[in-house]
Amino acid sequence: MQFRDRGQAGRELAGVLRTRQEKGELPDPVVLALPRGGVAVAEEVARALDAPLDVLVVRKIGAPFQRELGVGALVGGADPLFDEDALRRLGVTERDLAPVVERERAELQRRELLYREGRPAPDLRGRTAIVVDDGLATGATARAALRSLRRAAPHRTVLAVPVGSPEAVGLLRPEADDVICLYQPAAFMAVGLWYDDFDQLTDADVLRALRTAADR
Repeated sequence: MQFRDRGQAGRELAGVLRTRQEKGELPDPVVLALPRGGVAVAEEVARALDAPLDVLVVRKIGAPFQRELGVGALVGGADPLFDEDALRRLGVTERDLAPVVERERAELQRRELLYREGRPAPDLRGRTAIVVDDGLATGATARAALRSLRRAAPHRTVLAVPVGSPEAVGLLRPEADDVICLYQPAAFMAVGLWYDDFDQLTDADVLRALRTAADR
């Protein structure tokens, strides 16, 4: 399976979620995108489910020598969540990552202020929180996002992505009530390989999606 772009992937994912919604499995849903890439996917999901769209800002903590290799993640003001196995394999300590954590926390705060535009985070108590991203590589950011949601006391948590590594999907199943992944290629490599168009989204793209959803 190869997706044309995030919009197409979102529509295919939305079809599966819509079927579950019609069966009563997703009561009172709120769609939470992991920005930036997850927003274009989540926009289609929220539209199909007639659900509010918001963001859950998570920042990946990359290895010092390879920033794209996630070894942990940050959400809100919580302590970093590290992948201890990855740290051991790479010979990296939490102290080594302190400058990375500081940089990513500053970016997280910047994005939260920008994307929220003064809005409070949504009240998830008793609702179905559907976390959406454009794909799962290591699963580090999604795991941090799902764990942070526990404090918000949703009735049900669902992680929904178009594509992901089988290892990441397996890792995340205990973290949510349901994990929906349309495609789990054995030779995964990277999320972007499964999209013809995987251009990076901008802050302006995120704001446009959130404003459009709010006006719907």
